[in-house]
Amino acid sequence: MSKKDYYRVVLIGRTNVGKSTVFNRLASDAKSIVFDFHGVTRDIIKDVVTWQGKTFELIDTGGLSFAKTEDFLLQQTRSRAQAVLHEDLIAVVLFVCDGSVGLLPEDQAIARMLHKLKLNVILLINKTDTKSFLEHEHEFLQLGFSAMILISALHNRNTVEILESIVNALPVHTPVVDSEGDVFRVVLLGKPNVGKSSLLNELLGKDRAIVSPVPGTTREAISESIRFYQQDIVLTDTAGVRKKKAVDDPLELLMTKSTLYAVKNASIVLLMVDAAQGILSDQELKLAFYSFEKEQKALIIIFNKQDLVVDDLYRKEQLAQDMDEYAFLMNRVETVSISCLTKQNIGLILPLVQKVKERLALQFSINDLTVLFKEALERKPLYKNGNRLILYRAQHIKSFPHIIALYVNNTIWFGKSQLTYFENIMRKTYQLKGVPLVFVVRHRE
Repeated sequence: MSKKDYYRVVLIGRTNVGKSTVFNRLASDAKSIVFDFHGVTRDIIKDVVTWQGKTFELIDTGGLSFAKTEDFLLQQTRSRAQAVLHEDLIAVVLFVCDGSVGLLPEDQAIARMLHKLKLNVILLINKTDTKSFLEHEHEFLQLGFSAMILISALHNRNTVEILESIVNALPVHTPVVDSEGDVFRVVLLGKPNVGKSSLLNELLGKDRAIVSPVPGTTREAISESIRFYQQDIVLTDTAGVRKKKAVDDPLELLMTKSTLYAVKNASIVLLMVDAAQGILSDQELKLAFYSFEKEQKALIIIFNKQDLVVDDLYRKEQLAQDMDEYAFLMNRVETVSISCLTKQNIGLILPLVQKVKERLALQFSINDLTVLFKEALERKPLYKNGNRLILYRAQHIKSFPHIIALYVNNTIWFGKSQLTYFENIMRKTYQLKGVPLVFVVRHRE
């Protein structure tokens, strides 16, 4: 059984019963957004969990409802939740009900579906720390499941019991993971409706994320592994990020927080831009600098919807002017133009990710860097207030991102413009486009 063939544990239930809170209690890495509002979770959220020597894939789903609806997003949420239950390697279903409101018809409909599928079900009655639960305590026996645990996900009640019940239900040959090592993460970032979910689906070769013209369709960071160049890459789609002053919805604030958390844990950011707009917006520039400068992540800017601008000379010229205006950024990052609709240049993205990944992993010797910078300073000396800047030694401290220590005669004299001088030399010598470089200045030892 390979790493991607873990047995699966699926959280199922109607909306707003606490599935995502349960998921967050059990998950070790991925986090679902928890908000007191119906239908927050839409897509499938996954994480790999190890407990008592057994490893399984935990899956959170959107709320199930069997009511007729013309709402496309509700239809997609329901169909994806149901589709998960028909996949291979489903070992356990955690059926979550709300003990504070009692048994509802939708709970009974879900139970009938689970009995029909003959799946191994553990019934979780959530919110049992409420006074109203005492009125409904015996109602859930009607659902006909022998395994039932009374929990409070909010207050972490009986979480250990859930994990123990899961591992006891898993097959005996469930794989054990001693150490997964560092996971290489690539995050799709951008404003709402620029095509992030469409690109994720194209790169994965399957319909993983819900795609619709409605801004804000993706609410949570959705991750999926892909094999490329014999290596595993985790691709993560994120919620679109609007200008801070335009966000006043508490749910959207949580969505933004989830997105920025994904960026913080990424190695490479794919910033998607709607080329049809003909400009690089202030928000997109802020996201680029946030990723590349503040969080020090490798950055590839993807200009999507090229099919809409191929014959529009005005917008093409406007975008070219913007790129010239922001050359101080564009010259340091990778860019690629694509169309998710026509699939133009989609095949260029993963090879470019691999190139940037290799650049992130480069190692530089003390001797090579020291000679490189000293020779540059001999050709073009730098001065500060009439004082000549002297570099004694340069040392590569770490990769991902690259951090370079400069040992100098006076740290105060080495400001931003001086460090940019060294950055430009290093980028030109080693072809480090898309990769952040961080310089720290130290007194000579």
